[in-house]
Amino acid sequence: MKKHIFLILLFLVAQCVVFGHGVAIVDANAPLYFKLKSSTQVVTVYDQVSTTVTTQIFKNQTGTPRVIKYAFPLHEQASATSLRWRVHNTWQTAIFAPAPQDTTLPGGGTPSQSLMTYLGGSPMFFSVPDTIAVDSTLTIELTYVELLPYSFGQVQYDYPNNYQLIQTTALDLQSIHFVLESQRNIDSISFVGISGATVTNNGSHAEITYQASELPAVNNYKIIYSLAANTMGLYGYSTYLPDSLVVCDSLGNGYFVFIVEPQPDTTQVIQKVFSLVIDQSGSMSGEKIEQAKAAATFIVNNLNYGDYFNLIAFNDSFIKFRPDHVPFNEANKQDALTFINNLFADGSTDIAQALHATIQDYAGNDTTVANIVIFLTDGQPTAGLMGTSEILQSIQNDLTTYEVQYLMINTFGIGMDVNQQLLSLIASQNNGLCTFLLDNELEAMITQFYRMICNPVLLNINMTFNPPVVIEPYPAPLPNLYIGQQLIVAGRYDNVPEIPLNITFSGQAFGQIKTYSYNFTLSASLDPDYMFTTKIWAIKKIDHLYSEYFTYPEGSAQADSIKNLIINISVCYNVSSPFTHFGVPTISIEEPTAKNSHEAEIVSAYPNPFRDQVKIKFDIGVRELGIAKVEIYDITGSIVEILYIDCSSPGSHEIIWDGKNSRGESVAAGFYSYRIILPGKILSGKLCKVE
Repeated sequence: MKKHIFLILLFLVAQCVVFGHGVAIVDANAPLYFKLKSSTQVVTVYDQVSTTVTTQIFKNQTGTPRVIKYAFPLHEQASATSLRWRVHNTWQTAIFAPAPQDTTLPGGGTPSQSLMTYLGGSPMFFSVPDTIAVDSTLTIELTYVELLPYSFGQVQYDYPNNYQLIQTTALDLQSIHFVLESQRNIDSISFVGISGATVTNNGSHAEITYQASELPAVNNYKIIYSLAANTMGLYGYSTYLPDSLVVCDSLGNGYFVFIVEPQPDTTQVIQKVFSLVIDQSGSMSGEKIEQAKAAATFIVNNLNYGDYFNLIAFNDSFIKFRPDHVPFNEANKQDALTFINNLFADGSTDIAQALHATIQDYAGNDTTVANIVIFLTDGQPTAGLMGTSEILQSIQNDLTTYEVQYLMINTFGIGMDVNQQLLSLIASQNNGLCTFLLDNELEAMITQFYRMICNPVLLNINMTFNPPVVIEPYPAPLPNLYIGQQLIVAGRYDNVPEIPLNITFSGQAFGQIKTYSYNFTLSASLDPDYMFTTKIWAIKKIDHLYSEYFTYPEGSAQADSIKNLIINISVCYNVSSPFTHFGVPTISIEEPTAKNSHEAEIVSAYPNPFRDQVKIKFDIGVRELGIAKVEIYDITGSIVEILYIDCSSPGSHEIIWDGKNSRGESVAAGFYSYRIILPGKILSGKLCKVE
């Protein structure tokens, strides 16, 4: 099942799993895969925005020429931005095609459970069109961007390197090169559970380098770094594209990403009036109801003194823990835990009635506190009101009748048989988040979500800009701000002012308006380091539009119009979406064959894209000592420039290309590739030059 999370990117939650090596699937039922020979990861992070380039080399050891389907366990909070593959020394680059990806797997029958477990809830698929000869290799390079999970100054990057469900034999090489640039001081950084890595940190720049040879892939990569707590505020990145690079829309040449975490008054936390609404219909029987009870137990045990709360369990009827919200104290906590322990699954599902009972508890609610509902269900409405429009109208009628203002209804859909449109609209129309989970994720995700929202510090947030040059900032509307969490805002601008931009965030705290004001100077020129801002803005706009898409009936003119807009953004900005997939190749680069070549090792280029010059950095071992030849190619495969570097010692080496050809002329803006030829090895990568 594919898992969608709408609006969850508005905040970054504390734990993040999945990510791993891709699988070259020959037969998902048998199962039969190409052997993974090596895997390298090059990761560049600015504060909490990461770009990962993962390169895997597979070998066809099946004894027969094969066509494979590539599958990668992409995390739902990441967005793929490019994919290319190499067969017979030729690189080909995929494009985003305007159709959902084909999730069928080769081989027919029931896919291996180990494979499905490994791929997780939101895998990315790509059908490699080439037939791979016996004992030949296939190289696949995937690039994706991600907003890394953040909580209380701690950031975590995960790449589970454990490939044991797919392959137990050794890989020739496993490596990762992690580069972090931070505007907040990096207090510490660690490579968890891995020995032998090189770690450096000067406070604003940190790197981790690790490689292992001839070992099975059994150790996950987990990098955790902590940012200084005394430098909270607003940090931003911006870049202004030349007209030649603005081809997707007319919203302006400027792109920015703001990361906001005001220094709160940590001595006080806004009180909550909290409701947990649990589906206990028959379909919740077994593991799901037990996970729901465990999540409810966690929440009750972690309420704050001063909070008010209630629990509601429903099927074709409902039962409340108390007739109305009660204060959190030891006696009510113990009674609530008993109530949870006695829940059992039975009956049908009346969603409208459960929400009606919940909204009643908030009659004439106090908007100076955080009014929060977590609503979870695993099914379609099968009793009472069953139409989407009827249920939504019933909710709005109840909010009006009971004079309920700014209620946050967060919906969680469990499993495959949920009404995604209904749950998405309930959340989006009522200031909430909507998340869809696999059956076994309920306890972990609900408890994780509650950790994030348990301590609100600013409600009903508005954002203003002076001068008013900002266009289409997302998310819209802004969510509440919680202690230890951040707000990520991406937007556009044009006509850059000569004075710093003033950004003001205002909201309610303890019944009064509280404001945070910051100054930030938007870039008036292209900064190649910050080209990722274009991707983040496009991803956030797609998230916004995808939520809006569900407000209209499927197949309606309005829904189709939004769908087409999402497709256009995805294709033009090269970011993934629910309505696009990696398709046919558009670029091929022929690479001369080198004797005894071996693809692998750590190689990176920085900055990339670049304007004037680019630094190519790579690591070598004792076996590769000698003179390295660096060849630069254009997209036609023609050699542009050849450079040489003396690599007479093992370790890190770097060479600078000044963006000129062999005649000393500056090359045109565009895409280039490079390869580094060493004794017994060839390293390669791609570059983008901008004007």
